[in-house]
Amino acid sequence: MVSSPHEAMHRIFQEYPGLFSRVSEVLGVDLPHPTSVEALPTDLTEARPVERRVDTLLRFETAADGGFLVAVEAQGRKDPAKPGSWAYYCAYLHEKYGLPPLLLVVCQDRATAEWASRPVRIGPRGWPTLTLRPLVAGPHNMPVISDAVEARKDLALATLSAITHACDPEVGVILKALSTALRDMPEDLVNPVVEFTAQGLGNRPAAHIWRNLVAVDLSFYTSPLSDGIRAESRAEDILFVLEKRGVTIPDDVRERVNDCEDPEIMRSWLARALTAATAEEIFGDA
Repeated sequence: MVSSPHEAMHRIFQEYPGLFSRVSEVLGVDLPHPTSVEALPTDLTEARPVERRVDTLLRFETAADGGFLVAVEAQGRKDPAKPGSWAYYCAYLHEKYGLPPLLLVVCQDRATAEWASRPVRIGPRGWPTLTLRPLVAGPHNMPVISDAVEARKDLALATLSAITHACDPEVGVILKALSTALRDMPEDLVNPVVEFTAQGLGNRPAAHIWRNLVAVDLSFYTSPLSDGIRAESRAEDILFVLEKRGVTIPDDVRERVNDCEDPEIMRSWLARALTAATAEEIFGDA
C-alpha cells in the first residue's frame, strides 16, 4: 500500500511545484520569483546505453533571464557515487536546456543532510574544474510546523515538514497539526497530503501515529489509501489486544486478520478479542 519514503521526498514537488519557492525562502536562497512552473521528463539518458534519471525535474519561468531548472533528488543515506552523478545531471541539463540548473537534495536524517551539503570539487586539487553545491532540505533546516493554523496555510510545506522530520521526537506534534488542518477540507486537497505523508513515513514508528490520526481525525474521509490505513491500524489493535491478554496467535490467524479489509468484520473481531480464550474464537466461525 505504501511505497518508499524516497518517492514521497521528491514526488511532492511534482504534485506541488510551487513548494520549491517556499523551501528556497526557508533556506535563505534568493531566487527570481517564478511566473510559471513545468514538470519536465526525468530521463537524462544519452544516445549511448547508459541510463541516468533524476528523481524530479522542474522548469521555472521568471520575468527575466529565461528561468531556471530544479533537479530534486531524494537521498536516504550517504552514497559516495552520488556527487559524480549529480554533477553529471547539472552539466547535462545546462547543455540540454540552456538554463541554469539548481540541485535540491531532500534528506530525512541530519548525518545524510550534512554529507550532501558539502561542496564537491571535481578536477585537479589546485584548480577544480567544477564545484557542485547542492541545496539541501532536511530535519536540520526544515521548519517544525506544529500549529494546525500554520499547517492549513501551506499544506505542501507542512507535509514536507512531516516527511523530513519523520525520525524526530517531535514528529507526533507535526502529524497532529497536519491531520487537524485537513479536517473539513475538500477531498482533492486531503488525498495527496495523506498519501505523501504515509509514503514519507515509511515503516518508521511515526507511521503508526499517522494511521491512527487518519482513522480518528479524518474519519469523514474515504479512499482506498485511507481505508487501507484504517484497516492496518485496526488489525494492529486486534493483535495487540490478544498479545496483551497472553493469547497465542497462530500464523494463519495473524495472516487472516492482516488481510481483512472489511471494517465491520474487523470491529466484531476486536470486540471478541477482549474475551476470546483462543485467537481462533475472534472469528466466530463456530
